[in-house]
Amino acid sequence: MARKVGSVGAETADKVRLAAVSLFARYGYAAVSMRQIGREIDLQAGAIYNHFPTKQHLLRGLLVEHMERLLKAWDLEEDTSRSPEEALVAFVRFHLRYHVECGDDVFISYMELRNLEEDNYAEVQKLRRQYEGNLRRILDAGTKTGVFHIGDLHITTMAVIAMLTGVMGWYRQDGRLSLDEIEAFYVEMVTGAVGMKED
Repeated sequence: MARKVGSVGAETADKVRLAAVSLFARYGYAAVSMRQIGREIDLQAGAIYNHFPTKQHLLRGLLVEHMERLLKAWDLEEDTSRSPEEALVAFVRFHLRYHVECGDDVFISYMELRNLEEDNYAEVQKLRRQYEGNLRRILDAGTKTGVFHIGDLHITTMAVIAMLTGVMGWYRQDGRLSLDEIEAFYVEMVTGAVGMKED
């Protein structure tokens, strides 16, 4: 049975996205041309423009889709019945594992944010703030119940996010510690940073 034209088009667009992620992660957005992306998947550059009118459209799509997947993944993980302490531990573990598993996407989402045009930048930043808001609510709830001791909610939120995302700069699958051990270490650091005391 022949594939529908739409399914072939979607498959091609997916191949373009995957090739772009790999090339942007290796060489940077500015250094990669649409022609180079096409060569990576044996596709004429003109065919790419059928799916992505410009390289900027492609970058915007990659960053927006990454944030939307991240938000959806946390929605599936989130459990509103958790205490603030449990929710914070769950967020730390989720953020680390997700970012390790989606390394190139995460790398591009941070390194290439500066290359977005103004409207696209604002769109991605809105999604980033939405994700950061999940951690902010957890920290705020814990502060209000007295289990966290935080001087500035905004700064603490951003510092924790930066600490967790920083694992991408040095984590190696074949490294000295397993991901489980690294998660446990980060849980200890983050809970200590917000003044959470163990029972």
